[in-house]
Amino acid sequence: MARYIAYRLGLIIPTLLGIMLINFLLVQFAPGGPVERIIAQVQGTDVSATARFSGGSGDGGAGGASRLQNFNADTTSKYRGAQGLDPEFIAELEQQFGFDKPAHERFFQMIGDYARFDFGESYYRDVSVIDLVLEKMPVSISLGLWTTLIAYLISIPLGVAKAVRDGSRFDMWTSAVIIIGYAIPGFLFAVLLIILFAGGSFLDLFPLRGIVSENWDNLSWPMRIVDYFWHLALPIAAMVIGAFATTTLLTKNSFLDEIKKQYVITARAKGLSEREVLYGHVFRNAMLIVISGFPGAFIGIFFANSLLIETIFSLDGLGLLSFESIINRDYPVVFGTLYIFSLMGLVISLISDLTYVWIDPRIDFASREV
Repeated sequence: MARYIAYRLGLIIPTLLGIMLINFLLVQFAPGGPVERIIAQVQGTDVSATARFSGGSGDGGAGGASRLQNFNADTTSKYRGAQGLDPEFIAELEQQFGFDKPAHERFFQMIGDYARFDFGESYYRDVSVIDLVLEKMPVSISLGLWTTLIAYLISIPLGVAKAVRDGSRFDMWTSAVIIIGYAIPGFLFAVLLIILFAGGSFLDLFPLRGIVSENWDNLSWPMRIVDYFWHLALPIAAMVIGAFATTTLLTKNSFLDEIKKQYVITARAKGLSEREVLYGHVFRNAMLIVISGFPGAFIGIFFANSLLIETIFSLDGLGLLSFESIINRDYPVVFGTLYIFSLMGLVISLISDLTYVWIDPRIDFASREV
């Protein structure tokens, strides 16, 4: 087992390097980098960028606008709309953002910094990337953790009930409900919940902004808990609706496969009750693939499924942060979050494998060829 863990940990490094390299190369060909956005803002053609640059750079831009005769087209030809700006101003912007260095040098410098968990500062927010991630983490963890837990609490009992009643009316009706729920996008269900329960056209029972109320610090601990779940009720409901379908069907099929095996027939022949057979023998084996997938399910919901929900319910989490960073070409945040998420995903993948052994000690990864 130790050899297998060491092997998997060793694979993390080249895998992480490959992920970062591919995305770094893609960014090099993407138009509209931070220098271009600041140039557009200085010229008044970009109202969306909230660029951060030093006072010297701003002065250079103002001076460059009045010195057209000194403009060097060759220096700025790679930036659209740069005509009329001082080449020194553009060179200063390139130096500030690190674009005065060759691409390969920038990449290896970035990887070296990331290896020390130094992710730099956001271009536009005047705050370090790690502080930004830590600030947004509670929202995303809350959504991912509670959504995954509730989805499993629904999926496992429902999947077992469907397996025991396979082919019955209960099985058919619940399958229809599951398919409909899975087919409805989470963001559409979120809009429906807002219309029904958050002051849309009917009731006004739940808040639409933030993860806690503004007076949360003044509340007692019991009321803080109530307030926390009051704000999360609708977002979590919108995410759960499609999250439990796959796990429910996986649980049902896993139970059906185990029920047909010889050891179940033997247990029944010994006179064990159906409940003893189901929960004393079948449950542990059937739940192996379901429970071991919990870390992966959490990380999937945590990373991929929260962007639209965070936007609809005005929750300032990691999904919204990543989206805004890509739109604004805030490369330190883009690559910093990519590095952190990729590393977490690779570690979670290893934890998922180790969960198999924890659930069923008969599994031995050490015997695998690595």
